[in-house]
Amino acid sequence: MSLPAPLEPTAPGTPAAGDHAALERELATVLVEALNLELAPAEVDPTAPLYGDGLGLDSIDILELALEVSRRYGFQLRSDDENNRQIFQSLRSLAAHVAQHRTT
Repeated sequence: MSLPAPLEPTAPGTPAAGDHAALERELATVLVEALNLELAPAEVDPTAPLYGDGLGLDSIDILELALEVSRRYGFQLRSDDENNRQIFQSLRSLAAHVAQHRTT
């Protein structure tokens, strides 16, 4: 009988998979509430594009979302950041960015 392989340690500052899923759900709620969307947070596909096709957000929606995320998580999302297209690609990519930069 062989023993199961040991679990790989999580690097410091790296959220566990469960924590990341919880953050995605939390951000889905922020998204729906901040933009007054007519869908439940659970209906937001974490891999769907936020901008254009997918959720259909426009630049004003993304700006409002960025302001709310900045306020809630204690770091600035700047409009001139060259990584914004990647950050706001999907709820999952936004959650990954928040997990790395949040202070609260």
